[in-house]
Amino acid sequence: MPTTTTDIVHVKKLRRLGSYRLKLWFTDGRAGEWDFSELIRRDTPMTQPFKDPAYFDRVFLEFGALTWPNGYDWSPEALHADMAEAGVLKVESAAA
Repeated sequence: MPTTTTDIVHVKKLRRLGSYRLKLWFTDGRAGEWDFSELIRRDTPMTQPFKDPAYFDRVFLEFGALTWPNGYDWSPEALHADMAEAGVLKVESAAA
């Protein structure tokens, strides 16, 4: 059954892959890789630091959401929905 943006899902683990890509494991048992390079094309005060790949790599999890030191965060529900729609999520253990 597809996950909708109303389902509660969080990121439980992440792995930095370089070049603005992350591998993410979600609490529903699915995982996938996602390209976040669109952040460098957004020209806002909150996204300016992402022009530096080292800043992007400072990502951490806070309450199941991708978060950066400047307070920028990414909704895990919306991210999960986008990744599911793109067909990149597969059932996979976070222990992988």
